Amino acid sequence: MQPQDPRGGFGGFGRDFGREFGRDFGRGGGRHRARRGDVQAAVLNLLADEEMHGYQIITELAERSGGVWRPGAGSIYPTLRNLEQQGLISARDEDGKRVFRLTDAGRRAAAEADGTPWQEFDQNSPAVRLRTATQNLFSAVAQLESIGTEAQISRTVELLNTARKSIYLMLAEEES
Repeated sequence: MQPQDPRGGFGGFGRDFGREFGRDFGRGGGRHRARRGDVQAAVLNLLADEEMHGYQIITELAERSGGVWRPGAGSIYPTLRNLEQQGLISARDEDGKRVFRLTDAGRRAAAEADGTPWQEFDQNSPAVRLRTATQNLFSAVAQLESIGTEAQISRTVELLNTARKSIYLMLAEEES
């Protein structure tokens, strides 16, 4: 057996490796990362349906994308501030929360915008199916690293290396 990593796993991967990977998969420049205009359009679209506070917007976008697109507070609140400065939304305080609604200009902008970027994350889309398969794989690897034998871990490394090489070969064929 390999020595246990102080973070709780083997080979430098913590017990939460699969969960951590899943949280960030698809971010950081991937083609499914939402652009600023997507976030603005999505917020306008949601506010066209009803008034919401920031956390409601975050959770609604995550729900509509099937949990794939989870914009954070660092994305939503600056967008709300920007939309408010542009005069597209206004805010009022309600029970200690800022509740946002569209202005007349905001309603016009929402009607013109493609405010449904979450549809890109349909549960049957290839990107979502790949993400799900990858998360399931990492869950299995995390389980293996916790309780697997040295022989099981070695065999898994071989399988993963073969899979990685096969994927690169497939990508090289597609480019030709």
